[in-house]
Amino acid sequence: MALHNKENRDVLKARMAESKEDRMTISFYRYHQLEDPQAFRDRLFADWEALGVMGRTYIASEGINAQISVPVKSMEAFHANLKSHGWLDNLRLNIAVDDDGKSFYKLKIKVRPKILADGLDDSTFNPSNTGIHLDAESFNELTSREDTVVIDMRNHYESEVGHFEGAITPDVDTFRDSLPVIEDMLQEHSEKHIVMYCTGGIRCEKASAYFKHKGFEKVYQLEGGIIKYARDVKAHGLDNKFIGKNFVFDERMGERISEKVIAHCHQCGKACDTHTNCKSEICNLLFIQCEECAQKYEGCCSNDCKDFTHLPEEERREIRKGIDKGIRIFSKGRFDYKKIIPNTHIEVEYEEVTPTESLHES
Repeated sequence: MALHNKENRDVLKARMAESKEDRMTISFYRYHQLEDPQAFRDRLFADWEALGVMGRTYIASEGINAQISVPVKSMEAFHANLKSHGWLDNLRLNIAVDDDGKSFYKLKIKVRPKILADGLDDSTFNPSNTGIHLDAESFNELTSREDTVVIDMRNHYESEVGHFEGAITPDVDTFRDSLPVIEDMLQEHSEKHIVMYCTGGIRCEKASAYFKHKGFEKVYQLEGGIIKYARDVKAHGLDNKFIGKNFVFDERMGERISEKVIAHCHQCGKACDTHTNCKSEICNLLFIQCEECAQKYEGCCSNDCKDFTHLPEEERREIRKGIDKGIRIFSKGRFDYKKIIPNTHIEVEYEEVTPTESLHES
């Protein structure tokens, strides 16, 4: 049995777009010591492929980090499969909030040094000594106090489209970049309750332990992240303190958590929070684009990229030779109010419309 999906990407995307199958988007993680990550990865791939699971999963000696899509008809078998692995029983599964069933189009399971690229040496502190976990109600109560500071542990392009009220949103490109930046920010708040949040909880799991190691005592984290919070406030009739959209690392690129749009098109400045990738294969910049600009630029981030897509295939192939797409594919755009909306009086945190190197996180 092949343990990798080698079908053409465009074919797989088209097949998913046409599919009528009901699917459920799920994310989860668990820290657990694995003696042979590669063997576990191969077994998991075989099991999940047979169930029709799609998505992206990272396996390491420290555990698993998964963002996947499961056919509804296979959910019972999927739960049984998790239970069969022993250490994956009784997981908290984060169910997507805004799901069309087309979040992923193939199954990809990779072995990595860590399930989260954090740049930390875990031997220097106790990663299991995490902050106090807060449910949605406790989160709302604690973050309403004046002696509390709320920290967004995500990247700039994530918080640009949505964040909690009053949260500090560091202008960082990766999780590993955020740790020293946030540590410096927290120095003036060392006596306060420090409440952190992320998409599904995994970044806070490591960050809360790290900041406790650094001497911060009142450290808390949102249990299950934004995804669980959104479901819980709706289920229990609580106030929703999240404004905007929750960025997600799959084909959807976002979940609508509240109706407010807080971001702007990177090209014209119109209120918009729709992320897309530039259609030029030598660019692939992740940026925010409204429908009008998508038509004007044909899904590209600039006229240069638009012009490139109109070149003959042979000429495009020659231009692509020697271009390092390994870095460019992770570039993220920033919105420049001064350049796009002259004389604006809006106060913003982002100052450039430039690509920045980043890595997928969750």
